[in-house]
Amino acid sequence: MGQCSHHANTKHTESCCNHDATTANAQADSNHHSHSGTVHSWRIKGMDCPSCAGKIETALRRLPGILSADVRFATERLQVRLSQNTSTKQVEDAIAAIGFSAVSEQASNTSSMSKKPWWQRYQAILILITLLLVASVSLLLLPRFAPLLFALATLWGLWPIGNKAWRLARNGSPFSIETLMTVAACGALLLGETAEAAMVLLLFMVGEQLESLAADKARSGVSALMALVPNEARKITAHGIITVDANKLSPNDEIEIHPGGRLPVDGVLLSELAAFDESAVTGESVPVDKQQGDPLTAGSLLVDVAVRVRVTSHQGNNTIDKILHLIETAEANKAPIARFIERFSRWYTPAMILAATLVALMPPLLMAADWETWIYRGLVLLLIGCPCALVISTPAAVTSALASASRMGILIKGGAALEQLGQIKTMAFDKTGTLTQGKPQLHQLICYPPFSEQQVLSLASALEHGSHHPLAKSIVAAANEQNIQLTSLPFKRTLPGAGIESEWQNQPLIICAPAHVPQAQLTAEQTATINQLKDEGYTLATLMVNQQLAGLFALSDPLRADAIAGINALNALNIHSIMLTGDHNGAAQRIAQQLNIDYQAQLSPQDKLTQLQQLEQSGPLAMVGDGINDAPALKQASVGIAMGQGTDVALDSADAALTHNRLTGLAEAVLLSRAANRNIRQNISLALGLKAIFLVTSILGITGLWLAILADTGATALVTLNALRLLGFKPNLKTRS
Repeated sequence: MGQCSHHANTKHTESCCNHDATTANAQADSNHHSHSGTVHSWRIKGMDCPSCAGKIETALRRLPGILSADVRFATERLQVRLSQNTSTKQVEDAIAAIGFSAVSEQASNTSSMSKKPWWQRYQAILILITLLLVASVSLLLLPRFAPLLFALATLWGLWPIGNKAWRLARNGSPFSIETLMTVAACGALLLGETAEAAMVLLLFMVGEQLESLAADKARSGVSALMALVPNEARKITAHGIITVDANKLSPNDEIEIHPGGRLPVDGVLLSELAAFDESAVTGESVPVDKQQGDPLTAGSLLVDVAVRVRVTSHQGNNTIDKILHLIETAEANKAPIARFIERFSRWYTPAMILAATLVALMPPLLMAADWETWIYRGLVLLLIGCPCALVISTPAAVTSALASASRMGILIKGGAALEQLGQIKTMAFDKTGTLTQGKPQLHQLICYPPFSEQQVLSLASALEHGSHHPLAKSIVAAANEQNIQLTSLPFKRTLPGAGIESEWQNQPLIICAPAHVPQAQLTAEQTATINQLKDEGYTLATLMVNQQLAGLFALSDPLRADAIAGINALNALNIHSIMLTGDHNGAAQRIAQQLNIDYQAQLSPQDKLTQLQQLEQSGPLAMVGDGINDAPALKQASVGIAMGQGTDVALDSADAALTHNRLTGLAEAVLLSRAANRNIRQNISLALGLKAIFLVTSILGITGLWLAILADTGATALVTLNALRLLGFKPNLKTRS
């Protein structure tokens, strides 16, 4: 990054939730030693959706001696408070009994789990596919053996699913989706529909693996947060500088940071002046000048000169740790959308099994009716009740919609986010990199006699040439666009935290922020111009020649080309837009006026969460952002949407992402979601409507076994074909200013 700092209007925003985090830590410490129980933590492996977290909590709360159990799906973290008579092994055994594994946090931090080869991870699915292919070939070559081979495939797929359903039932979740699939497959087997049973199991197993892959990808963003904090630090001692583990630093320790290094802790600057790039934490693209005594945040990148820093944060309580805590808290506060089929199965599956049993048993027992006739009708009813069409109705529509979204450059992470997008009433935006390009550009250059624009650009670009500072790059780029040759300078010297100086025609030459120019060197008119540009939200740089102002550079982060069109498209869908930014009020007001939207400025990550919680009271809310500081907000909102060029943490914390960076894609995603929700309702109505009709006809004896099979398979086919219509979805965007 460049050696010059150009902040004419810098405002420091304090790190998030200092008081809250300190209070939470104190409470956690007291809980560890409370007479009411001790707190233990584990990392949970094997969760592929939020409902898995609920199953674990249900199983643990049934154990005696469990005072509380809390599972965080986003970070795979389980925290349990145990009574004195309960051991941690009992907790681990209960988790293993329902098909998950628990590793203590101490063990997970010190051990690395090797990943199995892909063919071992998907062994069950690969064998099931092979068995289905063999059975399908046998239909042509050896048709007598085909039913047996399809039955073998069904039993292979049914064993792990049925086994998990049994274990979940024993631990408080009797009507899980695994139970639903087990009943569906067994019902098809009993009626000889072995091929259908095997295919339903295959679709279910593939869907579960896809969910697992998506969950693993989402969690990788959490580790990216921790990568911002170095593992080692250069600690200053009485005997010199030594390298130590960053987690061994304590408050009041002193450390040394070199240019290009990141801060491993929160601290206070002991050196006189320095510039820090806080974009990874705040999301703002312009580095910040710091003076002696100013607070510094972990993860910030030092720009110019080596500095000394006094540590102020305790282990596990720096800014990055607090953002991680906010992500966990936001995950807990956001009510997870339970999958529809999971909720429906709580009564549908047992009701259909009970109905089929009553149909088969009650007439012969109460009215001496023919056993064979009524058992046959019970089996027909069981097939009618087989939820194959219902099971596939929602995933088929969701899969088609997600594929269509991917083609449109919109990545949506699962059916829950897809469903919520269509219900959004308000959409909140980060500013830098989301509504704007995230790259400063020269907006205006004011030159003062006797200097011309060409002279000012030539001198300024000569000073800034070779710098990686974003503002320096914009000045050099402006000179290159006009093919202006750089002035030859005898030397260049960095003024830490202030600017760059040199000489031109034996006169002192310096480029710096107006704040570093003595007031006596500026006229009243020049000072008024500087203040006006500051109020309008521009970042300023001054070129001084022989202590006189030669040129004033006003730089800004311009709007994306399609920002106005994107906001207008959302207006046409009756979605209210608001901008939430950590930038200063002047810059935020200028962007908001161009877009004609509401805004809130100078917000910390905690402030953004507070604003989102207030906005959510008026209806479902989407948050659009791209920086690490946006991650908690993306989790807190009903739907978090990340821009494609954003940080890995923002992308992985979000529920959706725009890979093409077109803001009009937001309205397209909402339209697709609304179409998918309509399709899902149609599919469910179709599946349940046909079953309701054949439910009556089967009890009356009008429907035979073959018609029942036709109804079940026909409903499945119709539902699938209806869902496939979403593959050809084309949004029809309208705009309203």
